This record gives sequence, C-alpha cells and structure tokens, in this order.
Amino acid sequence: MAKKLSAGILLYRQQEGNVQVFLVHPGGPFWARKDDGAWSIPKGEHSDGDDPLATAKREFFEETGFEVTGVCHPLSSLKQPSGKVVSAWAVKGDLDAAGMKSNTFALEWPPRSGKMQEFPEIDRGGWFDLSTARTKLLPGQRGFLVQLQKFLAENQAEQ
Repeated sequence: MAKKLSAGILLYRQQEGNVQVFLVHPGGPFWARKDDGAWSIPKGEHSDGDDPLATAKREFFEETGFEVTGVCHPLSSLKQPSGKVVSAWAVKGDLDAAGMKSNTFALEWPPRSGKMQEFPEIDRGGWFDLSTARTKLLPGQRGFLVQLQKFLAENQAEQ
C-alpha cells in the first residue's frame, strides 16, 4: 500500500512583536467539540509524483478562500502518528480569518440515518501565538512550529 502524502502551508505574521501562525479547525460533526490538539495547518493529500507545493497552495485556497502570495520556505516533512507524511512551507502573510470560505463535503449524518448533510471542510480559522498554537495544533504537526522558530531565528529579515 502506498504511503499517504499531504502538503500544507504554515502562514505566519508578526503582530506586536510576537510571531503568530494561522491554523484551521476541521469541520463536520466528529470535530465539533474538539479544540486543543485538533487544529491543523491548511493542507491536503496528494499522490506520489504530484507537485507538493502546488498541492499545498491549492488546498490552502480550497480550505480558506485565500491565495498564497508570499515566498514559500520549505520545512522538513513530518511523519504523522497515522503514517501519513506531511510536507509544509512557511509563508509570511496576513489574512482576515473572519473572511474565510471553505469548500464542503457530504456525510451521512446522523450515522445510518440515510440523510446526507453538507459540512464545511474547515469550520473556522484563527491566528495563534506560538505557545497557544502548540496546544491547539495536532501533536504530529507541532514540529512545524519548532522549524518555523529556527527558520525565523536564522533569517531575522523575514520577521
């Protein structure tokens, strides 16, 4: 079985001297009451041979309604507890989280009811300082925050 691959964007900005990152919360009934440890960078799956950066940009747009326009700095891929490998790029940028528009998916809900409902793939997004982001982010993606901090320390001009 081929390994699952995913690619995403870790958008960051400087706000009042602090680095903030933009994270998204998955939509649908399974995630509705989950908060800490449930948020993610905007990302999506791709096939081996696809351009991961193109996938990351496309998924960012599909999940938020915003285009990625900044310079994309590659971060090291992280293997998730599920075995999926996530590639990510740090991008300096800004957006109004309240203006986010996500695509939707259909799901039989309640289960075995025969009723199909539409849910947003991402139900909300938000800016978090790095400390809060560590708590909100899925554990398997927290390494991206460490990599971002290292990148920013080495590239002061990017801040």
